[in-house]
Amino acid sequence: NKKMKVPHEAMLKPNENESFFIFACLLAALFIKMIISLFFRLTRKITKFIDLHFHLDGSITVDIAKKLAKLQNINLEAKNDLELEAKLQVQENCENLNDFLSCFPLSLSLLQKKEGLRESIRLIAENISSQGVIYAEIRFAPQLHQDKGMSQEDAVKAALSGLRRIKDCKIPIKVNLILCLMRGNKNQAENEETLRLAKKYLVEDGGVVAIDLAGAEALYPTSNYKDIFEKAKKLGIPFTIHAGEADGPESVRTAIEIGARRIGHGTRAYEDKSVVELIKEKGIFLEMCPTSNKQTHAIKNMKDFPFMDYLKKGIKVTLNTDDMGIEGTTLKREFEYMERKFKLNYEQEKCILLNSVNAAFTSDKVKGELKKQLGL
Repeated sequence: NKKMKVPHEAMLKPNENESFFIFACLLAALFIKMIISLFFRLTRKITKFIDLHFHLDGSITVDIAKKLAKLQNINLEAKNDLELEAKLQVQENCENLNDFLSCFPLSLSLLQKKEGLRESIRLIAENISSQGVIYAEIRFAPQLHQDKGMSQEDAVKAALSGLRRIKDCKIPIKVNLILCLMRGNKNQAENEETLRLAKKYLVEDGGVVAIDLAGAEALYPTSNYKDIFEKAKKLGIPFTIHAGEADGPESVRTAIEIGARRIGHGTRAYEDKSVVELIKEKGIFLEMCPTSNKQTHAIKNMKDFPFMDYLKKGIKVTLNTDDMGIEGTTLKREFEYMERKFKLNYEQEKCILLNSVNAAFTSDKVKGELKKQLGL
């Protein structure tokens, strides 16, 4: 019998089919991998946060206010939580920063005694820790806590005692303090005293780590405070300055020229391209607070909020709450707002958190620990 001859082409078909099958499998696997990767990119969420910019007296929530009032036998004169919330939080018709600042008297009234100030630090730390904040810098102006007999130094000591309470209660958060100088007409002596105390209690970590300039920026220009920040530089006190919030880009330029390595807000810097370039060139960190800027009308229309533009330009932006009690916000909500409104993504959020770590007024050791906790 003669053997049948199989055409050469036919002999190749099984191999070709096998190759096609393998190719199809690889393509399917690649497609599945891409879908899984996309899914994780869309569903990954930041769960740990750093808040570098918030004010003690602006962070008194309803629950904290009730506890502080009970501790000090203070009548809050509110029939229920809703009424108390209306007293503590900014109203929808707030027109500007000056109106916003008028919301502080009630919370400040709870912070005029040592025990109130001490416990407020612990309670705020407990509150934000439960929301995922692992590092925070609480800023306050000692000169605003003297209505019931405390000196500025008493206020600083009470706040430091609050930091010890955080440790004693084993609250899983690292907290440092920033002392605020205040813009104003006749408070130069008070600002000088704050500066003296900042130097006296200055530490690298675990206490007073810097100073700030806060208050009505539009009424009292940053340029008025050059001399006192020159003193701060000579004393080796790190500092941040509120600028570009209620006043324009020149306020930011002045703060940078004075020597600030961090700027509180910096929102209105975008009005002058040369100031934006200066921020980038100098590697200045911006402590940005969207809900605050929206409520104070620091920017007329939030679609023009420059955060994403700054981020894409390589400017070192951070995301913060400013006054969580008055605004009714949390840092998690600030991130969620930026995700919804500006499509902020997970990779960008990681970049922002890295900026926060690098900007923090703390030791390299603590920065290293924070990076590990954040997976950076």
